[in-house]
Amino acid sequence: MKVRVKWVEEVSFLATSESGHAVLMDGPPSGGGRNLGPRPMEMLLMGMTGCSTYDVIHILKKGRADVRDCVVEVDAERAETDPKVFTKIHLHFIVMGKALKPEVVERAIKLSAEKYCSASIMLGQVVPITHDFEVREAN
Repeated sequence: MKVRVKWVEEVSFLATSESGHAVLMDGPPSGGGRNLGPRPMEMLLMGMTGCSTYDVIHILKKGRADVRDCVVEVDAERAETDPKVFTKIHLHFIVMGKALKPEVVERAIKLSAEKYCSASIMLGQVVPITHDFEVREAN
């Protein structure tokens, strides 16, 4: 896997993936940026969460669960001094569907966290990552 990051101006960078997709990253105005895109550490969290959400949906659909939607709210804490690494990450899954069984959703989240999500398993080596969930009935 390869990516390319090109400096645009000030503290803006254009990241391009091997698959041809691009994302503009930028810093806050206080750091010389114009707030035109997510910060690199936000991208790291978004990538990890996307990986985990992909797994959970895939596992539920493979098990023929009638899943209709999934939102993951992430709360992460960072160290106050440099390097400002993540010190805690918590993922709260909100899974919507028809007659979803909580134990099935819990199993899908656990499988992602422990077996399939490369990003969260890698980050989990250096920062505690916790999960919880709620199941909502879809209309």
